[in-house]
Amino acid sequence: MAQAQLIIDKLKAEIAGFAEEQSSEQVGTVLEVGDGIAKVAGLDDVAYSEIILFDTAAGNQITGLALNLEEDQTGVVIFGAYKEIKEGDIARPTGRVLSVPVSEKMIGRTMNALLETIDGKGAIETNETMPVEKIAPGVMTREPVGVPMQTGVKSIDAMVPVGRGQRELIIGDRQTGKSAVAIDTILNQKGQNLKCIYVAIGQRESKIRKIVQQLEEQGAMEYTTVVLAGASEPAAMNYLAPYSATALAEYFMAKGEDVLVVYDDLSKHAMAYRQMSLLLKRPPGREAYPGDVFYLHSRLLERSARLNDDNGGGSITALPIIETQAGDVSAYIPTNVISITDGQIYLEADLFNKGQRPAINAGLSVSRVGSAAQTKLIKKLSGTLRLDLAQYRELEAFAQFGSDVDDETKKRLERGKRTVEVLKQGQYEPQSVAQQGAVMYALTKGHMDDVDADKIGEWEAGLHKYMASNHKDFVNGLNEKPELSDEVEETLKKIIGEYKEMNN
Repeated sequence: MAQAQLIIDKLKAEIAGFAEEQSSEQVGTVLEVGDGIAKVAGLDDVAYSEIILFDTAAGNQITGLALNLEEDQTGVVIFGAYKEIKEGDIARPTGRVLSVPVSEKMIGRTMNALLETIDGKGAIETNETMPVEKIAPGVMTREPVGVPMQTGVKSIDAMVPVGRGQRELIIGDRQTGKSAVAIDTILNQKGQNLKCIYVAIGQRESKIRKIVQQLEEQGAMEYTTVVLAGASEPAAMNYLAPYSATALAEYFMAKGEDVLVVYDDLSKHAMAYRQMSLLLKRPPGREAYPGDVFYLHSRLLERSARLNDDNGGGSITALPIIETQAGDVSAYIPTNVISITDGQIYLEADLFNKGQRPAINAGLSVSRVGSAAQTKLIKKLSGTLRLDLAQYRELEAFAQFGSDVDDETKKRLERGKRTVEVLKQGQYEPQSVAQQGAVMYALTKGHMDDVDADKIGEWEAGLHKYMASNHKDFVNGLNEKPELSDEVEETLKKIIGEYKEMNN
C-alpha cells in the first residue's frame, strides 16, 4: 500500500513539473510524381535550390531539389530512385542549398553527380562540403591568362594555344575526335602540377570505362578525378554533374592550385535541362529549350578563371565539348557556348575522314587569348604556321585546275604537304614542349624539305627517339626553360644534322 502511494506521489510531482512544449515543422505532401519530377503541396516557405528530403514507405530518405516555386505547389527534381516515392508521401524542406562533399582523396577516383564513389574502392569520409551553385569570381579578383597549359597536341599548342584559367571550346560532329583531344590534354599534364577533372555527361558507361582504363595505364589517374552521370541515369543527375565537378575544382582552386575541367559534353547537359524544364511545365523557346538555357552554361563556365595572388592565385581551366549536327556551328547551343568561351577548337568531319587527325580546321579554330598562352619557343617557331596552312589550302585548290605551276608555288605546295603531315598526331601520344619545338624547328627551317611527305611521321618519330637517347639533358633543359636562344637554335640544328646524317 505504501509503495502504491509512493508511485502516486511521484506521478503527481512529474505532472506538476510538466511544461508543455510545442514544436512545428513545415512539411509538404507529394501530389504527383513521375519521370524524376515531384509536385509537392504545402511548402510555402521553401527557397529556390533548397534541398528537399522525401520519406518513403520503405523507410528510405531520397534527396530532391526545389526548382519550380509556384503559387500552390513546388516542382522538385529528384536525385536517385524516384520510383520509390508515392503520392501522399511526406516532403521535408531542410533550409540548406545543395552542396557536395569534397576531399583531396577524390583524386584518382570515379564519382557520381553527387560526388559519391562508384568505383567499388570504398566510400570517402570527409566533413568538408562545397555549394554546387556559386557566384563566379568578380572582375577584380581575376588575373589575365598568361601561363601556358600545354595540351601536348602540336596543332593546338602551335595555332590555338590554351592558358591556365582559359575556357576553350572543343566543337565538332560526333566521331571526330573531340574526347580524344581532351584525354590527350589530361595525359599531357603528368608532372605539370595540375589536377584534372573529367566530367562525362550522358555518355555510354562502357566508353567511360575504356577512358578510365587508359588514364590508369598512362598513370594519369594519379592527378585525375572522373565524374560520371551515365546515359542510363535520370536527367537530374546529368544536369547536376558539371556543377558538382566545378564545386570540387573550386575546392582545389581555393587552395591556390591549378585545375583542368573537361565537360564532355554540354550538348547532352542542355538536353537534360530541356527534359527537366519540359517536365516542370516551363514554357519552351527556340528548339524547345527553356529561355534560361544560356544562363545554364554561362553561370557554369564563368566559374573558370585565373585568380590573382591576393585571392590565392589558383585557376580553373575549362575545356567544354559541344557536338554539332552536320557541321552546323550556327545552331542554338553551339552559338551560345561559343559566345561564352575564349575561343574554339573546331574539328571537321571531312578532315577526319581524309586521315588528318586530330581533324582541326585551322581557319575556324581560334584562341582569343592568343600568344599570351604560348611558351616563347613555340611562339617563335609557329608564328607563320596558320598562314602557311591557309596558303597551302588555297594553292592546293588552284593547282588542281592547272598542270603548270611555277617553282615558287611548287615550293610552297611541298612545304604545305609537310606541314599537314607534321600536324598529324596519334591518339594517346601527347608531345612535350621540347619534342614539339624540335619538329617545328625542322619544319620551318627547311630541314624536312628533302624528306618524302608520306615518310614525315616516321622521320619525326625517329628524331624524338634519337633526341631522347642521345641528348636527354638538352631535352630536359628545353622542357624546363622553353626559349629559342641562339645557343638552343645551334644545338637543334646540330642534333637534326646528326640525325639526318645517321639516316642517309
